[in-house]
Amino acid sequence: MPAAGGMPSGTFPSVRPRRLRTSAAMRRLVAQTRLHPADLILPVFVREGIDEPQPIGAMPGVVQHTIESLVAEAHRCVDAGLGGIMLFGVPLAKDAEGSGADDPEGILNVATRAVVDAVGDRLVVMTDLCLDEFTSHGHCGVLDAAGRVDNDATLQRYAAMGLAQAHAGAHVLGLSGMMDGQVGHVRAALDAEGFQDVVILAYTAKYTSGLYGPFREAVASSLVGDRAAYQQDPPNATEALRELAQDLAEGADIIMVKPAGPHLDIVAAVAAASPVPVAAYQISGEYSQIIAAADRGWIDRDRVMLESLIGIRRAGAQLILTYFALDAAALL
Repeated sequence: MPAAGGMPSGTFPSVRPRRLRTSAAMRRLVAQTRLHPADLILPVFVREGIDEPQPIGAMPGVVQHTIESLVAEAHRCVDAGLGGIMLFGVPLAKDAEGSGADDPEGILNVATRAVVDAVGDRLVVMTDLCLDEFTSHGHCGVLDAAGRVDNDATLQRYAAMGLAQAHAGAHVLGLSGMMDGQVGHVRAALDAEGFQDVVILAYTAKYTSGLYGPFREAVASSLVGDRAAYQQDPPNATEALRELAQDLAEGADIIMVKPAGPHLDIVAAVAAASPVPVAAYQISGEYSQIIAAADRGWIDRDRVMLESLIGIRRAGAQLILTYFALDAAALL
């Protein structure tokens, strides 16, 4: 007897999900996750006192820029349709307070002015707001008499650094130091000086990781030891949501998870809970692993690069900081 609806009882239509995978055109048509150059942000390093770009040994293909080569790279980002560029400064001199960070003539602030003057509003110009590149001890804040990072004293330095970067023209400040109260403190300082339109990107879940090694070469880090006392501990997940609630309450405009690849569950959890855009940072060690394996012929570099970025995007990140940004954009 025919079942209700006219189909013979006990039979089913031929269910073949593979029908939607039969060609590249079909797969493209039904793709649920798409990656676009505008989703990508290129992190770049600018070093004081050099006459030409310097290769970074642990990050093949990435360099420490001069001001001139940095401006040229910013123009390439515009031409590629990238969403933004994130600037990190590498100063000649460091001290315990990281005084170069808020010096208007410090390398990061000079570079920011140069890039903003060159590209204007055609590219979102972001700056790293952290003291680690500028301190002689390599920590993300100032130290107390016992050699521990002083949270509240560091907030004062962050406020000064944020104002210097805002005066230099930065569109977005990337608060990466993981100090308690950093978003609210910098937001208050910006608003008091008339910089209400400057965006705060909060590194909400920044985990201590063994994958930061190549970055430390890139910024000539002076760190001895680690930052486990203030960055998040990899076994823990729920505190990322506590950090999210605090950063949102203090006025964060965008939030970040870092590193991206090892913490895709955190990206997904934060994206599910966040009312503001979510970014994720594919960090130096993630980049260098792919490059190293590809150089040995073990993997297809471009395929794995795009697969890694799609995975971050699929987990819920709307924005991805990656050293592959220009290479990926050329393939999209």
